[in-house]
Amino acid sequence: KQIYFYIPGSPLYIVFSIFPTIADIIIAIVYFTTTFSAWFGLIIFLCMSFYLALTIIMTEWRTKYRREMNTRDNEARSRAVDSLLNFETVKYYNAENYEATRFNDAIVKYQVSEWKVNASLALLNQTQNLVIGVGLLAGSLLCAYYVTKKRLHVGDYVLFGTYIIQLYTPLNWFGTYYRMIQSSFVDMENMFDLFSEEQEVKDEPGAADLRFLAGRVEFENVHFGYVEGEVLRDVSFTVMPGQTLALVGPSGSGKSTIIRLLFRFYDVWGGCIRIDGQDISKAKQASLRSHIGVVPQDTVLFNDTIRNNIRYGRIDATNEEVIEAAIAANIHERILTFPDGYDTQVGERGLKLSGGEKQRVAIARTILKNPQILFFDEATSALDTKTERNIQASLAKVCANRTTIIVAHRYGQTSCHRSFLFRASA
Repeated sequence: KQIYFYIPGSPLYIVFSIFPTIADIIIAIVYFTTTFSAWFGLIIFLCMSFYLALTIIMTEWRTKYRREMNTRDNEARSRAVDSLLNFETVKYYNAENYEATRFNDAIVKYQVSEWKVNASLALLNQTQNLVIGVGLLAGSLLCAYYVTKKRLHVGDYVLFGTYIIQLYTPLNWFGTYYRMIQSSFVDMENMFDLFSEEQEVKDEPGAADLRFLAGRVEFENVHFGYVEGEVLRDVSFTVMPGQTLALVGPSGSGKSTIIRLLFRFYDVWGGCIRIDGQDISKAKQASLRSHIGVVPQDTVLFNDTIRNNIRYGRIDATNEEVIEAAIAANIHERILTFPDGYDTQVGERGLKLSGGEKQRVAIARTILKNPQILFFDEATSALDTKTERNIQASLAKVCANRTTIIVAHRYGQTSCHRSFLFRASA
């Protein structure tokens, strides 16, 4: 709502810009009718009406070109960003010329759309000038005729020309304001669409905070699927407090979906998920997620320092706590070898770090959060054998007395109290 007051269509903008222009037009019509004659008032009225009508109609017509230009602009920017973020893949396949050609094609399409916008704007301006010119010509001819008939003086002719030219200034501003308003709303259509999106997973009215007791996790007859079909069918298992459960199975069998459901990124189709006997669909999402930590399979880092990326696990953590988490994740020594240490910038999505380094930063971030329930989704998949062994030893200490769920492709990748085998759906 605050953004609304900064666009040219805000109430304050309309009150202090549009309304005075309308008042000027009404006063002018009344003045010319009473001072000169009804014919002058009619000319002014018709001229203003045609001007406003053509401005509105042509501005609405131009909207499609503006929308197309915005789409082409977004495509060109996305093409550039996508190529730059995936620069290694581009170089792997010697596709620099291909990407340059694609970007050039996107720019050409944008320039064509931009030309249409500018051409339609020029047509609108010339149409407005034509209406104003016709109105001024008609009024001047009528005024000259009245002067020859001695019904008006020469001074009245000059007075008429002066007044009507002054009147066209606010009229031009009116057309400009309307065009700016339309352009602003077209430019922000995507933002308005985002605001109108309904949240898929909502807290129920009167939802309470999750009362964490010991960390017992229960799945009871859970059914869930995505658009392409059902992924989990009648899944039931229990993880006792402090136990470690391994979810083992091939890719696409639904292991990571278990973690997403526990975080309530989605609601189950059927069945129930409980933590300490409480249905998580009845608890507030923020409260639920505050007790859970995860190291995802695809680690994403912010374009910030290593220190701040680790601190993201707990924003108010001290530097000493950040270092302790890095030591636990077996990355502290590696960070010290960087020229800027913990203040090293990791780049977009952490591209300046190796896959293993990014994963260890993610592990340190989760350790710093210090959650009561831990999830590891292939957390050591990008590590070498020695580092993986050290990390698993550290994780064993971290996971002690915590409910832990580990996603793995093979049994040998993790040690646990129990294993749950997933099979790929047919």
